[in-house]
Amino acid sequence: MQGWRISMEDAHTAVLDLDSAKSHSSKLSFFGVFDGHGGDKVALFTGQNIHNIIFKQDTFKSGDYAQGLKDGFLATDRAILNDPKYEEEVSGCTACVSLIAGNKLYVANAGDSRGVLGIKGRAKPLSQDHKPQLENEKNRITAAGGFVDFGRVNGNLALSRAIGDFEFKKSAELSPENQIVTAYPDVEQHDLTDEDEFLVIACDGIWDCQSSQAVVEFVRRGIAAKQELDKICENMMDNCLASNSETGGVGCDNMTMVIIGFLNGKTKEEWYEEIARRVANGDGPCAPPEYAEFRGPGVHHNFEDSDSGYEMDPENKGRSFGVDDTEMFDNADEDKDLASQVTKNPSSAEKDTAPVTAPGAAAADNASADTKPADVTVTKPTDKDAAEEVKKEASAQEIKKEE
Repeated sequence: MQGWRISMEDAHTAVLDLDSAKSHSSKLSFFGVFDGHGGDKVALFTGQNIHNIIFKQDTFKSGDYAQGLKDGFLATDRAILNDPKYEEEVSGCTACVSLIAGNKLYVANAGDSRGVLGIKGRAKPLSQDHKPQLENEKNRITAAGGFVDFGRVNGNLALSRAIGDFEFKKSAELSPENQIVTAYPDVEQHDLTDEDEFLVIACDGIWDCQSSQAVVEFVRRGIAAKQELDKICENMMDNCLASNSETGGVGCDNMTMVIIGFLNGKTKEEWYEEIARRVANGDGPCAPPEYAEFRGPGVHHNFEDSDSGYEMDPENKGRSFGVDDTEMFDNADEDKDLASQVTKNPSSAEKDTAPVTAPGAAAADNASADTKPADVTVTKPTDKDAAEEVKKEASAQEIKKEE
């Protein structure tokens, strides 16, 4: 969804069979969300190429998928830097991707997009928002000669890791991992079980409006109501969309959201039935039934969501999440500019969603031969007519130009 912005700078990718040549022992599926800033070129390049670049890494070929993801992020950054077409490029993007390899789930993240696993209605964070004020991030920034001011890198960038943003990567004596802003990702691994229902990957346009737990409960309610995943994404974005552009940025950003359902050997219909049965039996938290209904743009569902009870792995606890993600995902320093927003009727803030069916994305080694495809839903970022209409109105307003 473009939302109230005058342009769409998000990108996404969904590759259902990353290894068509069957060179790996497990089926590989890949999904990602890339939230651009300062333009869309880096985000589009990343969405179109990062999965292929990762797949070509020697570490990935050897089966070390976690290291392959890390190497692939840095290689993607280098590919853009070394491409003459991007010599003057100043934009950047977040990157939050998931790799499903058999019953293993990997989530790699650089920036403040987020991957959240739904386990019987409880949200388990599989990424951390890379904000400049985090101790480890701030230490790296200052050691590289930068500073953090008002929660921004050098008073400018509101996230501390990104692909692109080469103005913050000019220290020739430092490794890519130690630049003021780095593309080096954190990678989390999770062993999938029957209790793992779905994964949500989304940009901060969603997470600025809802907590991880609230999103998981919202998605679960939609599944229990037998809604297609693209409809759930649409309802979530409408729920987050501000009724006007005067909210200081929250609910006005581009929004991209991907839901990956884990069939775990079931058919699609059986997967829906199983989650509906769990919800009916009170097996795990879920949003109230009315949350499965369309309420209209700007009608925010702010129910009292449950504690997820999940934390990051012990080695990451000192720098990331507690049980409650409210403090970790503080968005007080988010972009408050109205430069790329316009005051229009909410119905004009166009969205375009399309379902994508992911054959074999059910990440289970024992998937039955007649297993139906897992559902993957992505938001599509383009509506040229709407964008032109928004641009025309934006040009008539005296709004400070976005940085």
